[in-house]
Formats: sequence, structure tokens, C-alpha cells
Amino acid sequence: MRKLKQQLQDYFFVILVYLCAFSLPFLLVFAAQKLFINCLPTVTKFGLYFLFNHDWNPVSGYFGALPFLYGTAMSAGFSLILASFLGLGTALFLTEFSPQWIQKPLIMLIQIMSAVPSVIWGLWAIFELIPLLQKYIVPFLKRNLGFLPLFQGDFYGVSMLSGCLIITIMILPIMISMAIEMIKSISPVYKEAVFALGSTQWESIRIGILPFIKRGLLGAAILGLGRAIGEAMAVTMVIGNKPEISLSLFSPAYTLSSVLANEFAESISKLHLSALYEIALILGAITIVVNILAQILIHGIEPLDLTKLLGKERMNTTSSLS
Repeated sequence: MRKLKQQLQDYFFVILVYLCAFSLPFLLVFAAQKLFINCLPTVTKFGLYFLFNHDWNPVSGYFGALPFLYGTAMSAGFSLILASFLGLGTALFLTEFSPQWIQKPLIMLIQIMSAVPSVIWGLWAIFELIPLLQKYIVPFLKRNLGFLPLFQGDFYGVSMLSGCLIITIMILPIMISMAIEMIKSISPVYKEAVFALGSTQWESIRIGILPFIKRGLLGAAILGLGRAIGEAMAVTMVIGNKPEISLSLFSPAYTLSSVLANEFAESISKLHLSALYEIALILGAITIVVNILAQILIHGIEPLDLTKLLGKERMNTTSSLS
């Protein structure tokens, strides 16, 4: 009787963990199905033209996602470039150059940065970052790089540049942490061998570190890109929220996540709500694809093993031990 009770407990426990494991994929499919159903009115009316139309006028019933796709791509792309250089430089400093007494406090500070709510970063950007840009950075950029379309036009504070910088600050902690872990995973023996060949500090980094972590760095950058694409609150506060397509970083812009944060609660028609659902579906699809790509770059593609998938390997191991 006692053995039967124990077997039943094991049986229910296995069912419980299986339910926990499969609940998340089920929730993802359920959310995608709901989004698709709710966006059917705009899918039926506009089709693929929704992705290439630049008009967004809820009052007149014109809806196009192109300004938001452009704003998301521009802000995420520039943020990723900035964060990649800053993240790699900071990780190299913390692992190869900094003394031990400063290394741990700095790493702890970087981890704390990732826990700061995005609305705090948005407020900081409004009251500190934008005045700094207006006073020093933008005049410098106009004076030295004003011949480029990216740095032309008037700067009113809320802009693509402000959005890019706030996203950069928010994705830096994850990129620095991953770069540090990858650099630390390189064997010290290999680094010593590079130094033994007479390499300088820079050559040891170029020959002994960067080739080994470049794939992981690319994966970390794409993971950061996934965060940058989905970031909403802080970006909404500083990017200007104007559905226009402009090459200048000084112009206001709009992103997929910003339009959702701004207009979902104030949708004025069923078609408007449907357009927002379609934008949410597009944003979710982009984020999932980007994260899958990052996982493939970091961990590679392993051949599907049905034995592991069905848990037979664990059962065989258990039986052999018994």
C-alpha cells in the first residue's frame, strides 16, 4: 500500500512538472492566436500594404506601420552599435586592466543598473540627459558632422538621438555581463602562451581573446537588440512620438512599442484597435525571431535527439544505476 502511494505521488509530480514546462509555450501560442484574431480587420482591409504604408491617421481611418518599423529599426540599430563598443570596452577593462579592488564594485554597479525601472531612466533622460545633449553634444555634432544627413535639422530635446542613447544605457548591463563571462571562460594557459610569444597587451586581446568570443559577442548583441526592440516606457518618454520618417537623429520618431504604450488605452475605433493588435503581433514576431537567432549564435544548433526529448536517457541511466 505504501509503495502504491509513493508511485502515485511520483506519477502526479511528473504530471505537475510536465504541465509547468509546457504551460509557457502554450501561453505563447495562446497570446499569438488572440493577437491574430484581433488584428483580422486590418489584415483583411490593408493586407501587406499595412507594412509599407506611412500614413497613420486614426481619425481618417488610415493605418500604416512603416514609420514605426523605421523608428524601431533605427533606434535599435544605433543603440546596438553604441552598446557593442561600450560593452566590449568595459568588459575588457574589467577583466584585463582593472585592479581587483575596483572590479567587483563596478560589476555590482552594472548589475544594479539592469534592475532600475525603465521609467526612472526616462525621467533621468528628460531632466539630465536631454539638457546635456542640447548644451554640449548636439552643438559638437553639428559643428563637426553637420554635413551628414544624420546630424542635420533642429534639435528640440525629444528625438531619435535621445531614444537611442536611453536604449543604449538600458541594454549595456546585459551586454557587459555576457562579454565578461565569455572573456573569463577563455583558459588562462592560452593567454599566457600568447604573452610568451612576445605579444603586447593589445596583441594578446586581438589574437587571444577577440577571436574566441566574437560569436558569443554577436549573440549577446542580438540579445541586446531583442531588449532594445521591445523597450517601451523610457523610449516613449524621450523619442518624440511622431510617426514620421526622417534620416536626422535630431528629429522626433515613433517605435512599435511606443505606439502601443501611447494609443492602446485611447483607441477610437475598432479598426484603430485592430491596427494596434497587428503592430503588437509584428513586434512579438520580430522579438521572437531575434531571440532565437541569438540563442543559435551563442549555443549553436544541436541535432534533435529524441532520446533526450522523451526523457528515455534519464530513465535508462536510472535503471542502470539501480
